[in-house]
Amino acid sequence: MLWQVLEGLSRNSAKQLRFLPGVVYVEEGAACGRSPEDRAETLAEVQATLHSAGLPWHSVALEEVFGLPPSVLRHLSQEPAAGDGAYKEAVNGFIQRQQVLGTQGASDSPSPVLREGQPSPQGPVRPPPAAQTEALVRLFSSVRTLTAKEELLQTLRTHLLLHVARTHGYSKVMMGDSCTRLAIKLLTNLALGRGAFLAWDTGFSDERHGDVVVVRPMREHTLKEVAFYNRLFTVPTVLTPTISTKAPEKASIHRLMEAFVLQLQAQFPSTVSTVYRTSEKLVKAPRAGQAPSHSSPHCLLCLCTLDVDCADSATAFGAQATLVLPQRQPPNPQAEMPTAPGGPPALGRDQSCCRETGPSQRAHLSSLPREGPRPHVLEQLCYGCRVNMKDLSSLDPLPPYILSEAQLRSHRAQVTQEIQEFLIEDSEEELETGLS
Repeated sequence: MLWQVLEGLSRNSAKQLRFLPGVVYVEEGAACGRSPEDRAETLAEVQATLHSAGLPWHSVALEEVFGLPPSVLRHLSQEPAAGDGAYKEAVNGFIQRQQVLGTQGASDSPSPVLREGQPSPQGPVRPPPAAQTEALVRLFSSVRTLTAKEELLQTLRTHLLLHVARTHGYSKVMMGDSCTRLAIKLLTNLALGRGAFLAWDTGFSDERHGDVVVVRPMREHTLKEVAFYNRLFTVPTVLTPTISTKAPEKASIHRLMEAFVLQLQAQFPSTVSTVYRTSEKLVKAPRAGQAPSHSSPHCLLCLCTLDVDCADSATAFGAQATLVLPQRQPPNPQAEMPTAPGGPPALGRDQSCCRETGPSQRAHLSSLPREGPRPHVLEQLCYGCRVNMKDLSSLDPLPPYILSEAQLRSHRAQVTQEIQEFLIEDSEEELETGLS
């Protein structure tokens, strides 16, 4: 994908691209259990490749998620689309920036953004603090299954890319997902309970973040075509192990679906294209009876619209059962204690908590905060993310920005519930008018 962008930026291209791209490299060695020496060696190879490309590049470590602000998890409004006049002004501004950067004599260079030998805006990369590395290792050590680890890694990577894009002023994030990878991802998300968000997870554009749009320009090419392109045009490649490298086929749902699709593709060459064409027919539409609104609650991790707000849906039942069952306490043996001879009857748990409970005691019990971050986090997740969170032994190792945002949303929901009777709600006619 990087080489395709460089060819489009070249003046020899028939249709020159009119944007200034940058490259972001997320270093995930700590989550994969790599040594600091191996991580430094891979980072040096990546830096040499990015420097030869001539584009502005930014290298970030996955440990930096422990320093992200809670605003990363909030939906920011997107600016309205500009007219034809604004487009012409943007093109003129792009040409002027090219002239300022000295691209007049770089027609033979694959990249017109930076001159050959010109240093990139990215300075020397410093290793992440040891405390953040230990926190990341502790977080992934608390996850019991490889499936949950891969989902958690993908979520943290997305949050980090979103933060880098907003910090440096990028409005689009181009992902290198191929047709084969998207076909595998479609089946995997179905198995993980994310069928409601397939149009966002596998579509060409993903606007769930608002101000930053994720696009997938490589979704028309298969893995075999990409491999042949890299081989024929001698594209420099840096191979890095992932969290599922050398894992058996049945180690995770991701590996199982990958092996299933690739083996089926070897026997029936139209497998990937059939699954891919099916994903193209998915439509991004609001739920039945709801108007499209950015004020609706979104998942804390994947930032999609919550799909567990209906009490009569099977998805909501499964998610609520996941939330309630682990919180049940073992029965109190004192509840079944027999009456002592010659003495007062022993009060069990049922008698002591239900006997002579006045309104003041009930109000005191209802106002007690729930212990631990698990209730605050789980109630803000969609069904698929709740299923993955079951494999975490504790939610305490999660990055602080996730716990802070979950606590803020819970407090806001509690305040809204307290003042609900004083709010003016829209009538049914106004709601139907808004939907139409």
